[in-house]
Amino acid sequence: MDELVESDKTRIYTVSTLSEEIKNLLEAKFDFVWVEGEISNFRAPTSGHFYMVLKDEKAQIKAVMFRPQTRYLKFMPQDGMKVIVRGRVAIYEPRGEYQVILDYMEPLGVGALALAFEQLKKKLAAQGIFDQGIKKPLPFLPQRVAVITSPTGAAIHDFLKIIRRRFANLEIIVVPVKVQGEGAAAEMVEALELVNRELDVDVIVLTRGGGSLEDLWAFNQEELALAIRASLVPVVSAVGHEIDVTISDLAADLRAPTPSGAAELLVVEKETLKQQIMQLQARLQSGLKTDFASLQEKLRFLSKGLRDPRKRLADSWLHLDEMESRLSRMMAFTIMDRKRSLAAGERALILHSPVKNMAGLKQNIEFQNRSMAMMVTRKLKDCRMGMSMLQEKLKDMSPLSVLGRGYSISRKLPERQLLRSSSQVHMGDRVSVKLAEGELECLVEKIVSS
Repeated sequence: MDELVESDKTRIYTVSTLSEEIKNLLEAKFDFVWVEGEISNFRAPTSGHFYMVLKDEKAQIKAVMFRPQTRYLKFMPQDGMKVIVRGRVAIYEPRGEYQVILDYMEPLGVGALALAFEQLKKKLAAQGIFDQGIKKPLPFLPQRVAVITSPTGAAIHDFLKIIRRRFANLEIIVVPVKVQGEGAAAEMVEALELVNRELDVDVIVLTRGGGSLEDLWAFNQEELALAIRASLVPVVSAVGHEIDVTISDLAADLRAPTPSGAAELLVVEKETLKQQIMQLQARLQSGLKTDFASLQEKLRFLSKGLRDPRKRLADSWLHLDEMESRLSRMMAFTIMDRKRSLAAGERALILHSPVKNMAGLKQNIEFQNRSMAMMVTRKLKDCRMGMSMLQEKLKDMSPLSVLGRGYSISRKLPERQLLRSSSQVHMGDRVSVKLAEGELECLVEKIVSS
């Protein structure tokens, strides 16, 4: 053998040397490659690395994305997901396997950010973060408002412009944060905690102007949604334009379509109350003018027949005092009546609130569920009872029951032929007799014909 090797001048590789040369050839040939395929056997252990297999109809290849690269993914890979990846081909020499080490991945058919948005939306919805039942109502007539936003953006200017026009004495506290880019979500979470911890405000407004999905991505972070729900102060989210919907919009106690819309929602109650007061004031002023004109006319009429000026003057003062008292009572009654009307309107709005109707529907659904459960339980009980009766009937019809009453079954041995007549056996034949309990093997010594 040694002579054959020497004569052929064949080079003999060690396993390590051969693996190293194959690795050098592959890695030199395929430095960076783009691969399209379907993910299967996806694993994400506690190390933070992603392991998977990329496959198509004819072949498959192992792939791995290490933790430093996984942190930049905006979505979570899943089995069955079709993706485009970029990486380098490498060989893991201890096992002699080749694989693709990934540094980029994006889903096919939908953008990575859109997919990440839908995944997080589904996750938080399952946790109840978006449930209407846990959202806090906005206070009636808020006095102090904290606005978490960029101090240089257009959103805060639009917000303040509407507030000053509608209700100038509303106190606004601007909490400056980044609203875009790396660390923006963390700053907004910290700002929410700061407002809850140190500022005595009635409402928090989280806002910024419009932009692309990438620009608004800080408002689609899970930690921001959880911080909004953890806030003890009601949170209004006003992010982007009316068509833009973010995770913070869904988690907030109230979503405003725009920053200007948030300002309008906050002061709409004050504006309505101001208009109502102005209407009452105008009506009271008109009534007072009419009453004073009537009193002046009466005074002129009475002055014509005045005999004792002092007596007439005293009577007039008394009459004026009485009218003033009546007018005061009328004003107080009118104001009280208007307050009752406003309270009745508020109660009517609460009575017809969609939230209350939803509570009634939920109660009806719970009642239907309990009714169905009771019907199913009753049906199962009836079925069990019927099954028990059938078992008793089967037991009564069983041949073993007949044997229990003293009967037996006889068979001729060794073929175990069932015996129905004494003519089927002869003297000296062996017979098996089956009893209710046990079996006898007998020898025929006498045959008695019936």
